[in-house]
Amino acid sequence: MMKYWNVLSIGIQNTLVYRVNFLVRACFGLIPLSATLFLWDTIYSAKEPGGNVAGYLLSQMVSYYLIVTIVDSLTAVTEDDWQIAADIKDGNISQFLIKPIDYMSYRLSLFFSGRLVYTIAALAPIMLFIYLNRAHFVLPPDLFTWALFLLSTLMAGLLQFFISYTMALLAFWVTEVSTFIFILFAFEHIAGGHLFPLDILPEPVVVALKFSPFPYELFFPVSIYLGRATGAELVLGFAMQAAWVGISYLLARLVWRRGIMRYTASGG
Repeated sequence: MMKYWNVLSIGIQNTLVYRVNFLVRACFGLIPLSATLFLWDTIYSAKEPGGNVAGYLLSQMVSYYLIVTIVDSLTAVTEDDWQIAADIKDGNISQFLIKPIDYMSYRLSLFFSGRLVYTIAALAPIMLFIYLNRAHFVLPPDLFTWALFLLSTLMAGLLQFFISYTMALLAFWVTEVSTFIFILFAFEHIAGGHLFPLDILPEPVVVALKFSPFPYELFFPVSIYLGRATGAELVLGFAMQAAWVGISYLLARLVWRRGIMRYTASGG
């Protein structure tokens, strides 16, 4: 276990080299967020005072997008899938096959190190943005909700990593995985709740999406934070999220075993 802590430490040191890049990316990432909030402010301004959209008051809608930004910074897979695919294509993965180290655990350690550094770099601009929108920012009702939100966010990060990891392993079979990664990103962006809260969609669509892994990558943790997932819905949501984490983990292991069986590398 100690070797993975060392990988995490080295990953943090290497990622810190790009801390200014992360800060700039976080700052410019707030531009589309600002446009989205202006759009919703215009929509609500056309309604009666206290009006709502699918049960969301203006403060809840603003808070939704602000929390989405925070959860995304904590859980999003950025370049990990590209690096995994490159390791396979370039033959760099061979070194991990002759060493007592598990490649998935190695990549997971690097994923956590990257998310930690990015979150720290993005913290200041995000907190400033939240402060500027504090009039419409709501907090969870109690510490228990905070704990459930953090637990769900952790599982959301694992789910995103395992799915992206599996997608990157397609490099064992195909030369270029970029098409598959972009398709996955499109599904995650729409069905995960990045663009809008999923529960403003028609009920049959929402029910169907709940059986897919995508809402549990982002929408579900944010719903817990806002207090919109409670009771039986909360229990079922956690069960589905945990199930998808387990399924994606097992799938990643299976694809890895199948991929290694056909992997070949040459060189001196």
